[in-house]
Amino acid sequence: MTTQDIHFMQQATSLARFGWGQVAPNPAVGCVVVDAQGQVVGTGWTQKSGRPHAEAVALAEAGEGARGGTAYVTLEPCAHTGKTPPCAQALIEAGIARVVFALGDPDVRVNGKGAAMLAAAGLDVETGVCAEIAEVDQRGFLLNQTHQRPLVTLKIAMSSDGFMRTPEGQSPWITGELARQKGHMLRAQHDAIVTGAGTLAADNPSLDCRLPGLAEASPVPVIMSRGGKVSPNCHLATRAKQETVLLYTETESDFVGETMVLAPLTPEAVLADLAARGMTRVLLECGPELALAFAQAGCLDEVAIFIAPKKVDLGGKSDISRLMSPEALDLTQFTESAPQQLGPDLYMHYTRHATWQKGAA
Repeated sequence: MTTQDIHFMQQATSLARFGWGQVAPNPAVGCVVVDAQGQVVGTGWTQKSGRPHAEAVALAEAGEGARGGTAYVTLEPCAHTGKTPPCAQALIEAGIARVVFALGDPDVRVNGKGAAMLAAAGLDVETGVCAEIAEVDQRGFLLNQTHQRPLVTLKIAMSSDGFMRTPEGQSPWITGELARQKGHMLRAQHDAIVTGAGTLAADNPSLDCRLPGLAEASPVPVIMSRGGKVSPNCHLATRAKQETVLLYTETESDFVGETMVLAPLTPEAVLADLAARGMTRVLLECGPELALAFAQAGCLDEVAIFIAPKKVDLGGKSDISRLMSPEALDLTQFTESAPQQLGPDLYMHYTRHATWQKGAA
């Protein structure tokens, strides 16, 4: 592994993130092709719905410049024919001399077969470069493959005194415009967005992405409601008449969207069904009760917290003090990214230490 290898793989991991929330059930992969003289001649990331793959995009841009060069890929190139031809074969046919990838692919159709195909064709193969970065970026796909559940990000917007809500009759927005834009970007980076019956009744959310040009990047709305009651006049009922909206409940419901009866209704059961649908990244936008259920089930992988400097006029124990307890959401088990100032609001992002490997907590 050289300094140059690290440099180009870091570029590939940055490219891979453009696919978050858009490529399921495929992994979000990035690829950088460097010619024999060490110059970048092609870049790419997996496109919407997983077609074409990152390697195909980068090789198409590189053309003959790929011959004798090196391909840096964030995940082991696939070796099977699905909706696209094998990327390992495409690299061979393009004349690539060396392939460096960050992580092996646990998909049983790949899982070492891509590396073996490349080596059998005489290419130099190296793995493990920037593996820790790629593992965090790929965790949704990896969890789907090894634990049959997607990555879950809990989004929290709260006041400085720890409330995730405002008094009845006041604006539901706790944070300012820049923080809300960041929240909409988080939506675009996830395949599905989960809310509970309480939030649905109190806020009537749309759960879509309203950033300019990203409406089509909106995640699939998911409702968890034991009683199955959804107002026919709410925003999600309107959306369900034209697009996919999922309701998970413990009883039959007259909801116009797709309804799944799960008894008991648990975070684990919902996540297992979403994973079976090919989803790899799920955003949780809900009240403290449902957030606490996910935390106690050990199903939170990332936490995105927006803190507004203002206080809200609510008495009693704060929402966040109920949620942020060692037996619920223990942030000492997470790594904190550098905080960001978004106008008056503070944004912090936490990633859980636990690995995606089988047997890990």
